[in-house]
Amino acid sequence: MAPSGVERFRAATEHLALDIHRMPDSTHTAADAAAALGVEVGAIVKSLVFVAVREGSDGSAVHEPVLVLVPGDRRADLELLATVLDARIEKADARTVKQATGFSIGGVPPIGHPHPVPTLIDDAFDRFPVLWAAAGSAYDNFPLTFDQLVLWSGGRVASVAS
Repeated sequence: MAPSGVERFRAATEHLALDIHRMPDSTHTAADAAAALGVEVGAIVKSLVFVAVREGSDGSAVHEPVLVLVPGDRRADLELLATVLDARIEKADARTVKQATGFSIGGVPPIGHPHPVPTLIDDAFDRFPVLWAAAGSAYDNFPLTFDQLVLWSGGRVASVAS
């Protein structure tokens, strides 16, 4: 039997010794996660995948998945994303999310993917001393700081949410 999302996440982040918390109820949405963890919604890291579409050297469209990390109380702003990435932005479907990150929607962690994914981190996370992110499933979460989020994800901090 194939390992679960949280098992794959644990294996990929073993060197970080994360404190993964299993919740009795789903934390599929930022509001659900905040309620289950007893924190503000803004302290929840939403891991969203979009597709940046650019013109290739041969004139064809090049599609690149991009992981966008935004606070739970904000929404990714497609116009800001387009400006920061200098590309047209499309929402990724569930298949693209799974292919890009190795995880299903609702449990996508900001780190621990099988392959590097270009990552943008909204600059509004610094309001919270502790953030909480998905750990590979809709029931598993882990705490981290803003500095850890930036370091571990290798992401670029920018204003990408409103």
